[in-house]
Amino acid sequence: MLQEIGLVVVDAWMAVFPRRHPSSVALAKGKIVSHRGEHDNRVIRENTMPAFERAQAAGVWGIEADIRWTADMVPVIHHDADTNRVFGKNISIARMRFEELRQALPEIPTLEELVKKFGGDTHLMLELKAEPFPQLALQKRILREHLASLRAVEDYHMLALDLTLFEDFDIQPRKCCLGVAEINFAALSQITLKAGYGGLTGHFLLLNDRLKQQHQQSGQVIGTGFVRSRNCMKREINRGVEWVFTNDAVKLQNILGRLIKEASRR
Repeated sequence: MLQEIGLVVVDAWMAVFPRRHPSSVALAKGKIVSHRGEHDNRVIRENTMPAFERAQAAGVWGIEADIRWTADMVPVIHHDADTNRVFGKNISIARMRFEELRQALPEIPTLEELVKKFGGDTHLMLELKAEPFPQLALQKRILREHLASLRAVEDYHMLALDLTLFEDFDIQPRKCCLGVAEINFAALSQITLKAGYGGLTGHFLLLNDRLKQQHQQSGQVIGTGFVRSRNCMKREINRGVEWVFTNDAVKLQNILGRLIKEASRR
């Protein structure tokens, strides 16, 4: 809760400062990513099909979704290890078989359902969560099978806070792997550059121009979050950020569309 309040306060402060209109080139590169789908966690809950459908219907370029594993090795879409925060039910996903989870909480989709519905149309940013992997070889095979219809990098990327997960799940090229920085942006930046991953994401305040230039010179892509306002989005696009992660994707996608139209008339 405190983190969410802090993000709102920071973005509100950034929104006060007017920003120049991004160029047509910068606008064409900038892409909106809906963080856990378009949700309010009251009527529409995060990481559910309705949340992702709302983003897709608004023309949002990408959706970010989190992968967890059930006790019988079914990858499902949910952020936390348990379902208490989002659904008010104290269920540990890793301890429950999928059919039991589906009966208790039918809103939680599987990765297979997500790929079937959105794969190839909306870019998928799939975050691996750090948790025990009791059958890693099997889980790697299952993940590979679910993503087999998609093109790595073109259709999806894998995300992780813990970069060792990319070595555990080494089923896609390194260019498909994106680190997610918290307060360790500089440290993760160096690991990402050395390992040759596809890029790095993190809060916009932690990304300085020196780090951005290092990644871009290495052919890596930068994403920042969590942007909420028009001015903050313009700031990020102006400085060459390609992926704008946000909990307000529909609003920002509409703003981006208007900016592109305005730029075409200039």
